[in-house]
Parts: sequence; structure tokens; C-alpha cells
Amino acid sequence: MSAFIAPPRRIPLFLRIGLRIARRRTHTELLPAQLLAWYPRAAIGSGVLEALVAHDDGRVTERTLKLVRMTVSFAVGCSFCVGMNSAGWEKLMSADELDALQGHTPLESVATLSALERLAIEYARRASETPLAFTAEFGVRLVEVFTEREIVILATTAAQVNYWSRLVQALGCPPE
Repeated sequence: MSAFIAPPRRIPLFLRIGLRIARRRTHTELLPAQLLAWYPRAAIGSGVLEALVAHDDGRVTERTLKLVRMTVSFAVGCSFCVGMNSAGWEKLMSADELDALQGHTPLESVATLSALERLAIEYARRASETPLAFTAEFGVRLVEVFTEREIVILATTAAQVNYWSRLVQALGCPPE
């Protein structure tokens, strides 16, 4: 299975450099990045977005961000995103936690998920719904637990995965 379109035969040098960096970081040829070469402005914007992602910031740990990225990937049903965002999951979480992210078991039944992580996962799910469903009560819970900075980190992380999911699926990219 292939994408709806093929990558351009000639990719500008500055985009080839970006593709090389992406390949080193992900250890794979990223078809979506190659397809963006058809419109270099989109490729540059997407590259900047990817370069600025949070990796670990205080209480929003690498684990919490992995939970958020995987939650969004499962929520939007993007096989490509699941593959990319779940790489190395077993180093940061258990199989029971993975089942909960996939919605097979309730979050509350997984004792190893902290209250902060459960709320981050719920936030990621809500940020991936159409239409969005943020109630005033949820907003109160969110600001009681997270700082303003942490909320922005969680929101942008969920939005980034949603962006890539929509883009990847709109281009017809198969899973990696």
C-alpha cells in the first residue's frame, strides 16, 4: 500500500538536509516528510513544529508526554501515528497501561497511573474529539492540577499529534 501521491523526484537541498536529520532521529524514511517536499513552505512549517516539541519539562515527564502522544494516536485511529508514537513504549509503561490508553480497560482500574497522568490522558482524549468537549468543570479540574505552562505543553503535544494524524491520513500514508 502506498500514499495517494509519490514524493517529488527532485527535493530541494535544504529539505534533503531536514529529511536526513529526521531519518537519523527516527531510524526510518518518513514518507509524510518526503511528500511535504511538494510544498516546501508546509515542509518547513512542519519541521519547525516537530523541532519544538516538548520532551520532558518538570512534572510533564517523558512518560507523561508518551502517554499523551499515544492516547491521541489511538483516539484518532492513525496507524502511522501509533507506530511512530509508541516506539519504545515498553520502557515507559506496562501492558496494563497500554490497554488503558487503547480504551480496553478503564483508566481508574490501572493503579500504576497517577492522578496527574490520568488527567493528562483525559485531556488528550478530549483534545482529539470532534467536536471538542471541554466543559467548565473539566477546566476547573485541569487548572487545579496543572500549571499554565504544563497545560500549554499538554495542549500543544496533543495538537501536534492531531496535526500529524490528519496530515498523514489526508495524504494516504500507510503505517511505517
